[in-house]
Amino acid sequence: MRFEKKIEIIKNDILSKDYILSVGFVDKKKSRAINRTYRKKDKATNVLSFSLRKQSGELVLCKAIIKKEAKNSNRTFEEWLGFLVIHGMLHLKGLKHSSIMEKLEEAYDKKYFGGNRRRVLFDESRSGRIHQRGKKS
Repeated sequence: MRFEKKIEIIKNDILSKDYILSVGFVDKKKSRAINRTYRKKDKATNVLSFSLRKQSGELVLCKAIIKKEAKNSNRTFEEWLGFLVIHGMLHLKGLKHSSIMEKLEEAYDKKYFGGNRRRVLFDESRSGRIHQRGKKS
């Protein structure tokens, strides 16, 4: 199945068939500028979520950061990108970082990308330190 089709199926599952979702890619410089403007955080990030209206939103993804994180998490670029799209969609649905959001992320990740392996996250906001989440299967 093509990745774009899989994302559409996930969108329909998490948000709804009627939800209009725009997905765009930017470089680190643009990601940093957007993050600084809208979140007052002066750093590039992997995914930004913007709710535009009740049934529409936008995900802005930084391919360079996602590639680096995928490598450090022992996942393919597509798997890690998929996880981050799920993460962004859950924010568009109104969820904030919490254990509930993490459980939903893990359930959708497993359903669509087989995300049952231990994830090692590379978080640039933590000065490049690596931390682990989840269980190794």
